[in-house]
Amino acid sequence: MGNPRTGSHKADVPPQPGGDTPSPRPEPETGPAAEAAARAEAAGTPDSPDPAGSGEPPDPPGTGTGAAPADPAASPPPQQEPAPAPDWRRSYRQVMGVREFQALWVAQALSMTGNFLLSVAVTILVYQQTASALAAGVTLALTFVPQIIAGPLLSGLADLFPRRRVIVVCDIIRAALVASIGIPGMPIWGIWVLLFCSILPMVPFAAARAALMAEIVHGDRYVAASAIIQLTTQVGTLVGLAAGGWVVALIGPNSAVMYNGLTFLASAAIIQFGVRFRPAAHEDAEERPSLWRVTRDGTRLVFGDSRLRTLGLFAWLAGIYMMPYGLANPIADEVGAGPTAAGFIMAGHSMGAVVGGFVLTRLINPATRMRLMGPMAVAASAPLLAWFLHPPLWLMVVLLAVSGMAASYQFVANAAFVLCVPPEGRGLAFGLVAAGLQAVQGIGIALASLLVEVASTHVVITGAGIAGVLAAAALALPWARIAQSAIDRMNTGAA
Repeated sequence: MGNPRTGSHKADVPPQPGGDTPSPRPEPETGPAAEAAARAEAAGTPDSPDPAGSGEPPDPPGTGTGAAPADPAASPPPQQEPAPAPDWRRSYRQVMGVREFQALWVAQALSMTGNFLLSVAVTILVYQQTASALAAGVTLALTFVPQIIAGPLLSGLADLFPRRRVIVVCDIIRAALVASIGIPGMPIWGIWVLLFCSILPMVPFAAARAALMAEIVHGDRYVAASAIIQLTTQVGTLVGLAAGGWVVALIGPNSAVMYNGLTFLASAAIIQFGVRFRPAAHEDAEERPSLWRVTRDGTRLVFGDSRLRTLGLFAWLAGIYMMPYGLANPIADEVGAGPTAAGFIMAGHSMGAVVGGFVLTRLINPATRMRLMGPMAVAASAPLLAWFLHPPLWLMVVLLAVSGMAASYQFVANAAFVLCVPPEGRGLAFGLVAAGLQAVQGIGIALASLLVEVASTHVVITGAGIAGVLAAAALALPWARIAQSAIDRMNTGAA
C-alpha cells in the first residue's frame, strides 16, 4: 500500500530556472516607457488586471511603484482559505480507480470463489464415495479448523516477508494441493489431508492481503476498500453456494475440484503483475525476528492495547449472533418447513449485511461510524430476543436480515483494527483476530447445537440474544471512552 496514485503523490513543483532550454527572446527595448515597465515588473505589480484570466489575483492597491499608501481598514489584505478536506463520500469511486486495489479485489474474488467451490465440491465428493453424513460433516469441519490453528502460527509470515510474495506463493501452493484432491481414486484420508493442508495458506494470504491493502489505500479510503472486499464476500456467499452446486452437477465433483485450482493460479498471476513489489515490514534479513518472536510480540500488542482489544472483541461477538446460522435446519424443522427454508434462514444475515454495510460506509461520515459501533453491536443481537415470541418463518428471515444490517459494524471495526496496528505488525494482528473469529463461531454453533438437544431452538436463540446484548453492552461502554483515540490513531497513525 503506497500506490503512486493514492499514497505517494508528489507536490506539483514549478519549473526551476534553467531547467528548460530558453526560447529566443527579443532584444530589450529602451527608453523611458521601457524603464517604467521594468520597474513595475520588478515590483510585482502589473499595470492592468490580468486580461487572460490566468487566475493570479492582482496585487492589492498601494503596493505598486509610486502608489500612495492605502488605508488598511478600507482594503484589508485577502485571506487565504484553507484547503477543503477530502470528501469521504467519494471514497468508493476513488478506491475503485486505484489499479493496485483493482488487482487485489479481483484476486480476492477469485480466491473466494475457489473457496466456496472447494467446500461444496469436496463435501459432495466425499459423500458420494462414503454415503456417510458424518464423513461429509468432518470434511466441512476441515475447512474451518486449519484457520484456527494457523492463525497464531502463520499470520506472522505476512510481516516477515514481502506481502505480495506471500500472497502469490500461498495461491500457487493452494492451486497444487486443490488440484491433487480431485485426482480420481484418491482415498478419503488423502482427501482430508490435502484439504487440511490446502486451507492453511488461506491464513497468511488473508493477513498479507489486509496489510498490503493498508499500504495501497490510506485512511477512509482503506475503510471503503475493506467494505468493498467484505461486500464482495457477502454477495459471493449468496451466489457461490448456489453456483458451486450447479458447477458440480454440470461437470462432476472431481473435475470441479481440479479445475478449481485454476482460480488460485489466476489470482496469483493478477497479484504478481497487478501489484508492485514492496519490501517486507522487517526489511533487514539479518535483523529479522523469528516467527515465534513476531507471534509473541503481536499477541502482546493486540491484547495490551485497549483499542485493539476492544475492536477484536467486537469482531468476536459474531460467535453469538451467528448461532441461528448453525441451527438453520432445526429451525426449519420446528416450523414444518424444508431445506429451502433453511437456505433462506442461512442467507438472511448476509442479505442484511450487504445493505447495512453499503449504507454505513457510503452514507455515514467516518467519525460517526466509529461511535455507532457500540450501539450497532448491541442491535446485532437484539433481534434474536424476538424468538421468544415464536415468530413465523418469514419474520425469522426479516429479523436475521435486521441483525445482519446492524452487524455491518464489522466492516468498520475490521478496517479500524488494521489501521490502528503499526504497519510492521498488521499481518499477525489481523491473523490472530481472524483465527479467534473462526474459533468463536465454531464454538458458538457447536454449543447451540448441543443445547438444542435439551431445549427448543426458540429458547436457545433467545438465550443467545440475551448473552449477545449483555456482552455488546459491556464493550460499548468502554468503547464510548476510547473511540476518539481510535479515530485519531486511524487518521494520524503510520499507514
